[in-house]
Amino acid sequence: MRHYEVMVILDAGLEEDAIRAVLDRTTQLFTTHGATMGKVERWGKRRFAYEVRHRNEGYYVLIDVMAEPPAVAEVDRMLGLADEVIRHKVIRLPERAVTVRSSRPSGPDVEPAAVSENGAS
Repeated sequence: MRHYEVMVILDAGLEEDAIRAVLDRTTQLFTTHGATMGKVERWGKRRFAYEVRHRNEGYYVLIDVMAEPPAVAEVDRMLGLADEVIRHKVIRLPERAVTVRSSRPSGPDVEPAAVSENGAS
């Protein structure tokens, strides 16, 4: 499974029940495809920098999910068809990079050991 963030901008004029219905459909679609839901952050109403679909503000929601690509494709299709959704964006987050630390300390204050010609230090 891969880690995704789904940003959804809903019509700001929607009632709370309509917003909840869209979010329930989205989370239910993810869970039926075997995804693991993370946080669903409701950012609330925000003003747009420019007019989008003849609207000046939208209701922002950020969904964090671990899912397979077919599940994400289905949710992307569903959000594209929903009349309540002004815009949406699905972002695949990069895998966390594993850093391997060497057992030898390094840095500006650590000087390498001097090696003599015969190989002994």
